[in-house]
Amino acid sequence: MRIVIKIGSSSLNLPQGGLDDAAIARIVQATAQLKASEVDVVIVSSGAVAAGMGQLKRTDRPIHLTDRQAAAAVGQSVLMESYTHLLARKNLVGAQVLLSRLDLADPARYINAQNTLERLLLWGVVPIINENDTVAVEELNIGDNDTLSALVAGLAHADLLFILTDVDGLYTANPRHDEQARIIAQVDDVGQVWSLAGGAGSMLGTGGMVTKLKAAEIVTRFGIGMILMNANKIERLPDVVSGEVREGTCFQPQKHRLAGRKRWIAYAGLSEGTVTVDQGAANALLHEGKSLLASGIAGIDGAWERHELVRVTDPSGQGIARGLVALSSQEILRVKGMHSEELLREIPDLRSPEIIHRDYMTVMPEGLNSRESGGKMSSP
Repeated sequence: MRIVIKIGSSSLNLPQGGLDDAAIARIVQATAQLKASEVDVVIVSSGAVAAGMGQLKRTDRPIHLTDRQAAAAVGQSVLMESYTHLLARKNLVGAQVLLSRLDLADPARYINAQNTLERLLLWGVVPIINENDTVAVEELNIGDNDTLSALVAGLAHADLLFILTDVDGLYTANPRHDEQARIIAQVDDVGQVWSLAGGAGSMLGTGGMVTKLKAAEIVTRFGIGMILMNANKIERLPDVVSGEVREGTCFQPQKHRLAGRKRWIAYAGLSEGTVTVDQGAANALLHEGKSLLASGIAGIDGAWERHELVRVTDPSGQGIARGLVALSSQEILRVKGMHSEELLREIPDLRSPEIIHRDYMTVMPEGLNSRESGGKMSSP
């Protein structure tokens, strides 16, 4: 079995600033127990920026990107030193893996990252992953480690993702304000619980319930389950993995999972622009399992070459799919609205009339458009 454990900044850092070595020791203890049970463990660890703040004796979270990058550069070595030292005491070896948005967006780099993770796990190493904050630019960063952990779970072919946070799970209401709030033990459809998400969490973290539900949405579409539980209960994690106890909220994997190329298309690749389709084409894509033809294209936004990744939106601007497009943006401007026979005469080297073939397209969940950015090089 293989699991990914994501731990947030609020669970790793002392209230007055600096790294909480006792919290990391508890993660390492749980990891050692899991490894002894022949469970592969990948850790996605926040805390570099906050650890850097502690080293620099700063109490305010940096707002500007350059300040965050500098704080991460200071804190990353502190964070890894703590993990490495405590893992060594359990006769385990840790490896720092820093991923940028481009590592996941470029197909060759995605495969290289995947191969590296596989080799580390084959060697019995515990990969400790974080976003490469020191080099990421604003428009190309992943943005939060909840989303990163979901993408890593897919990258690593994990069986289960654990997101450890400062609450016990997903509640029916905000437990800090509503005494009647109750934990939801199981979620079968993430789309049905979006209204329960609140804003950002603590000062030290960038995530809140919104980012955790986005992670659940991504990872369950990969066919991977996710458990949201309190980091204070991490010592129970081996028993949760074995099925002996239940904790937090369990998000069930979807039966019709995305695999291989379609995972990358849906969530890892960077879109180069947008193709807007008419309502008939939107219905065909969403409900009839069709490919996109030129006759259904109403307009485009952005510029791209052949075989690059684009978003597909309906007439209202709602994102409905992402896919690899057969023609460049300039060619699509020439042929949009054409019937297939006319298209093939206009572009004689095109072997088939599909502008985006169904095999190279992922239809996105209803309502996802409100939770993603559009346009060139947008995060999925």
